Amino acid sequence: MTCPEQYSPAMSVTTPRLSAQAPASHRTSRSGRPDQVTVAVYAADPVLHVGVVQQLRRRPEVSLLDEAEADRAQVSLVVVDTVDDDVAALLHRLRHNTDTRTGLVVGTLGAGALQRVIECGVSAVLRRSEAGQDQLLHLVLAIANGEGVLPGDLLGKLLSHVGSLQRSALDPRSLSMSTLTTREADMLRLVSEGLDTVEIARKTAYSERTVKNVLHEIITRLQLRNRAHAVGYALRNGLI
Repeated sequence: MTCPEQYSPAMSVTTPRLSAQAPASHRTSRSGRPDQVTVAVYAADPVLHVGVVQQLRRRPEVSLLDEAEADRAQVSLVVVDTVDDDVAALLHRLRHNTDTRTGLVVGTLGAGALQRVIECGVSAVLRRSEAGQDQLLHLVLAIANGEGVLPGDLLGKLLSHVGSLQRSALDPRSLSMSTLTTREADMLRLVSEGLDTVEIARKTAYSERTVKNVLHEIITRLQLRNRAHAVGYALRNGLI
């Protein structure tokens, strides 16, 4: 499988930058273990790349592939700060490579980005802040075994999203029941009446901080842009 021309520059997020000190032909460990898991590492930043490679190079269970052989890796690790269009394009390309399974090591990943990477075929995610040597190895072995790996909070968001989709599919009119809590609906209704944070806090007897957090949660969960967008969405769908 060849890499599209736009992914060819050496510093591109889609070009694996790997150490030649981990040859692909070294498929078994010195301890006589079964075949090692072959891994290709893709990173937008050489510093991110070096950090992951240095961690994995120490483990006999892993064999790092060089750039020429990256497309036949059992596991492709994509290491990025955030998921943007370039990263999504790389994940889509890797999804169509039947020789590899893809994992993501990421700095920040919101609910919307989580759905996006799952649609791109990623089933294992590790936050960079938690990417120690043992955690990276666990991620690689889990991916090679066809297992899914997600941080607990992201798994909760995914399950909540799937449940919401199922309820909406069964009864589209149940959207108002599954998308907003009573408190959320009340606060959005007050926003639609022109009240600001201070006035909403006074009206509902919640703190200003709580009001901000509740409205931010609505905007984030529904993947909206701002309060006005949230009010428009709620009105269109009969939520308030």
